Amino acid sequence: MELYVVKSGDTIYQIARRYSTPVDDIIFANQLQNPDILSVGQALIIPNHETRRTVSRGDTLYSIARRHGVSLQRLVAANPQVANPNRIYPGQTIVIPADGGQMREIIVNGYVTDATDSTLNATLPYLTFLSPFSYRSDLSGNLTPTFRLNTTLSGGHRTANLLTLTNLLEAGGFSSQIAHAILTDQAVQDAFLENVEALLRQGGWYGVNVDFEYVYQFDRESYNQFLRRLTQRMHRLGYIVATALAPKLSEGQQGLLYSAHDYASHGQTVDYVVLMTYEWGYTYGPAMAVAPLNMVRQVLDYATQVIPAEKILMGVPNYGYDWTLPFVQGSAARSLTNIDAVTLAGQVGAAIQYDQAAQSPFFRYYDGDGRQHEVWFEDARSLRAKYALVSEYGLAGVSFWNLNSLFRTNFIVLESMFNVEKVL
Repeated sequence: MELYVVKSGDTIYQIARRYSTPVDDIIFANQLQNPDILSVGQALIIPNHETRRTVSRGDTLYSIARRHGVSLQRLVAANPQVANPNRIYPGQTIVIPADGGQMREIIVNGYVTDATDSTLNATLPYLTFLSPFSYRSDLSGNLTPTFRLNTTLSGGHRTANLLTLTNLLEAGGFSSQIAHAILTDQAVQDAFLENVEALLRQGGWYGVNVDFEYVYQFDRESYNQFLRRLTQRMHRLGYIVATALAPKLSEGQQGLLYSAHDYASHGQTVDYVVLMTYEWGYTYGPAMAVAPLNMVRQVLDYATQVIPAEKILMGVPNYGYDWTLPFVQGSAARSLTNIDAVTLAGQVGAAIQYDQAAQSPFFRYYDGDGRQHEVWFEDARSLRAKYALVSEYGLAGVSFWNLNSLFRTNFIVLESMFNVEKVL
């Protein structure tokens, strides 16, 4: 993989000639909505030169992978046109990707709430765990699914599924009261755990992922005790446990989002900890990077002091925001995909800039009513900078929020740096 930043006067055809790469390959890798419109400052992925071979009688993807010295996972990911990896036919053309056999394997988790089958099928090769979001609990410990997926429990591409448990309200938003009931009322907690086990017995789950947010500070130790009980029970049944934690900078950080999340206790108890290292730039806040690298680094500096690094999954956002300027308290930014952000820049003729401290791209533009906007999002450069932290801090891997929309660039960057561990 190579990375090119568009300059004034560039066209997709000139760039393709420069790298001796087919135009269609660049369009596909970058999901270009209008290839004739490029924005100055836009980061483009230039796919690696690949070799291709024709399937012979008796070939399997496994035998081809061994013959060419690449992992089966990378070979499957490089051939999305193969509908069933267990069945290939003589005469088919198979793409052989660059060798990634010497790269480190990492754990990759992805949350998803509502995705098409095509998006999931393109995403699953790059995931260790899929965490459908979510089963929400009520005040009595009953569990109700809130995601809308057809292929959630298919086990496709050897991706393991985690049962995600939340204290969400039916109308949306996290409920401190629901968390309090589960954590402190023995009858409610017993019912909650029985309901979890009932879901697990239906099959298709590898473990549970607990995302309790806005927990009362006075419920901190109750939360720790609950996790110890849950983990003992899950391990006895052969399941793993993960938790999601707010991005704290210190043990004593105050605020309803932070105070009950005991990093050290979670790190001692569960198998994996997802650090939600995003939402510095958020819907109701001022314009800034969603996951500025300097802030993510501060969270990791603290987290790796109290949680084993090999248990930590660093959160990575798969979206951006469009804010109207000047920021007014109570106003809301518009969420948009990374692909939509780049398309918007091209439509309004905005040059994309890159903030070195945040290691994130952004641009400004004026709408039809003369209002100025500021857009922050993720691109190949920002993702590469984030993934470098995984190696620097020796983390277990990463966790995406969320994978409802396909951002192909993300996975091309990921597989250029790591192999994805598969537990199935």
